[in-house]
Amino acid sequence: MSDSTLQPSDTIEAGVAGLDNGTVGDYVALLKPRVMSLVVFTALVGYTLAPGQLHPLLAFIAILAVAVGAGASGAINMWYDRDIDAVMLRTQKRPIPAGQISPENALTFGVVLAVGSIVVMGLAVNWVAAALLALTVLYYVFFYTMWLKRRTPQNIVVGGAAGAFPPMIGWAAASGDVAIESLVLFAIIFMWTPPHFWALALYRSDDYRNAGIPMLPVVAGRRETKRQIILYSLVVAPLGLAPWLLGFAGPAYAIVAGGLGAVFLAGAVRIWFDDQERHCRQMFGFSILYLFAIFAMLMVDHGIRLW
Repeated sequence: MSDSTLQPSDTIEAGVAGLDNGTVGDYVALLKPRVMSLVVFTALVGYTLAPGQLHPLLAFIAILAVAVGAGASGAINMWYDRDIDAVMLRTQKRPIPAGQISPENALTFGVVLAVGSIVVMGLAVNWVAAALLALTVLYYVFFYTMWLKRRTPQNIVVGGAAGAFPPMIGWAAASGDVAIESLVLFAIIFMWTPPHFWALALYRSDDYRNAGIPMLPVVAGRRETKRQIILYSLVVAPLGLAPWLLGFAGPAYAIVAGGLGAVFLAGAVRIWFDDQERHCRQMFGFSILYLFAIFAMLMVDHGIRLW
């Protein structure tokens, strides 16, 4: 059988049989580098804002441990979701359904990296940060991937906590504890996650339906999904101002966060009135920019205040 006639099930069976043609690039893809970049950045911001700083080498090790732990979670997620990844158009080219990496190798790769990142964080930095990193990995793998994702349309709501822990890990790495500031950063990401993913789900609803994943548009319909996007956006916009209101960000941050929050809410309202794919894609794309921008502004503002 030629490569051009391979079906998703054939490639998975080939992987199960132990065939592994994976390149370095394929193993990097297992780590979900685009998702990892956002995780690493928010962890870095948490670290920067925290009182007390580490030696630069230890700081690098801390952020690297977060990156590796996040990547390990992604690899284990791809191992577990290889059946639905083979069905969904946007995931069919991932290394396991494409037959480049065997499921066993992907699982081993993920587990080794996960354990290694937690141990290194504990030994080199502190065990509070290591415990939070372990909680993040376990939450994403067992609570979200293996339990919530295929069982409830609230998968993204509850499971979103996994992506919200990194700034708390960064904060704990620098300070050795968890403070209200890090909890606020957690809350911003936690509330941002549902409208971010539901915008994606609106224009990928057929993909999720074919894979049997109960995303909100599949289970509750497009109108309810759009209503939930607006409700969450009504929380996200003012919540972005919380760092300023609590005194750990200045007026420059407030101006930027307020403006971006207004645009975020405007995107949700536009989808309510017109949910064509173009608008949903724009909302999804802007939501990523929004989170990067307000966290970047937190770092800039912190530098200005120190100066």
